[in-house]
Amino acid sequence: MKKTDLRVKRTNKMIIEAFIHLVEKNGYEQVTVQDIADQAMINRATFYAHYKDKQDLYETIFDYALTAFTSVLNPAELVKGNRIKVRQIEVVMTKIYRNIHENRKFYLTIMDASANEILRKKIADILNEQYADVFNRLKITENEIEVPMDFIIEYMTSIFIGTLHWWLTTDSQMTPEHLAKLVIKLVGNGHLTVLGIEIEK
Repeated sequence: MKKTDLRVKRTNKMIIEAFIHLVEKNGYEQVTVQDIADQAMINRATFYAHYKDKQDLYETIFDYALTAFTSVLNPAELVKGNRIKVRQIEVVMTKIYRNIHENRKFYLTIMDASANEILRKKIADILNEQYADVFNRLKITENEIEVPMDFIIEYMTSIFIGTLHWWLTTDSQMTPEHLAKLVIKLVGNGHLTVLGIEIEK
């Protein structure tokens, strides 16, 4: 049984690596199931034993990327009362960027223009779900007008996805630690404080 499990895992790994290689080389639209099978040195039947189609494979990779974000997002560790723990958020962001840096090709596969919007929306949905109570407590106001939480989340996720896309698609030598510090410094010292959020450094 264990040998079978290992074989399945190894084949799955080969399929994912083949897909990422082909997408990087030719673009998502040009890649076919037969291309993936040939690159992974398996037959089409083996591919379909793992995935329904190319889109199913893509969505599996996408979900893996989301797991990397959500696994380190713990509201209790990042927010205290109405204060944002910037230092802890920096640690979390560094972890996320390190994971992305170590799997750069993997993330480039899901960072094309159309996927950027899907990824941004899914992250926003996760933040809404996990941080609903936190955001409701904060009650951010600007000139006595309450700022909608979905606006804040939309804004923050757009900044994150935008800077991430820049980092992945340019020849920047910026380290994960440096990028995390820069993003937190810009957002924490500027946008959050303007909106009245207390920052715990």
